[in-house]
Amino acid sequence: MPVTTATFDFVRDLVRRESAIVLAPGKEYLVEARLTPIARSVGDPSVDKLVERLRCSIDPSLRSRVVEALTTNETSWYRDGDPFTALSTVVLPEIASRPGFDGTFRIWSAACSSGQEAYTIAMEVAEMQAARPVRAEIIATDLSPTMVERVRAGKYSQLEINRGMPAAKLVKHFTRHGTEWVVDPRLRAMVTARTMNLAAPFAGLGSFDIVFLRNVLIYFDVPTKQQILQRVRAVMRPDAYLFLGSAEVTIGVDDSWIRSTAGRCSFYRPSLGA
Repeated sequence: MPVTTATFDFVRDLVRRESAIVLAPGKEYLVEARLTPIARSVGDPSVDKLVERLRCSIDPSLRSRVVEALTTNETSWYRDGDPFTALSTVVLPEIASRPGFDGTFRIWSAACSSGQEAYTIAMEVAEMQAARPVRAEIIATDLSPTMVERVRAGKYSQLEINRGMPAAKLVKHFTRHGTEWVVDPRLRAMVTARTMNLAAPFAGLGSFDIVFLRNVLIYFDVPTKQQILQRVRAVMRPDAYLFLGSAEVTIGVDDSWIRSTAGRCSFYRPSLGA
């Protein structure tokens, strides 16, 4: 049976307050599908009963499980392709050629899910290391503690590997352990994972040469998008690069960015006048 309007409204308000993610009307089916396993795990026969429990509970772990379950963790290796071509052929070489470059790229993979994006970036830096002595500090952040732990573990199933991993990269950068593939320690050493809510003030990030903020702004309302983009700009170096998802733009949201292209990929640079 579909969730009631009261249940959906409660869950939508909870998710909005905890993560700033907006569940639009019509997403009742998503709430039902994602929360039914949680309801069963605590002995409730339905999502409506689970919400009754939430209304009376002060258990923050149960609320956290509900919010985490409704956070989209869709990802794959080399997702959409073009941004990573631009990264390896244009962006990394341009940064490395700068007179003041100290040999280390600082890169942020925001809303990193289970880490495929962060490790894809690490693979491209590793490929570059064959030609020049460069390093990378890749900060991978996500709202979900479960996803952050997965990034730290660096282990992926065959099904996950099949989603976009080139065979040559798999052989070069992963080792088979039983039914899983494990990221090479050289790549894992580049990636530091931590929990972070993009809708809250940023702290302790430092400044970045490159920010990947892809396929996440679409889940926020316009005021939240504006706040996030302003905070992102504050942690970017003046000549840094911002990658958004293919369906995301700054135009009409925050006009203090300059859009550029590399091949079939768009990226953004902070406007010096902002």
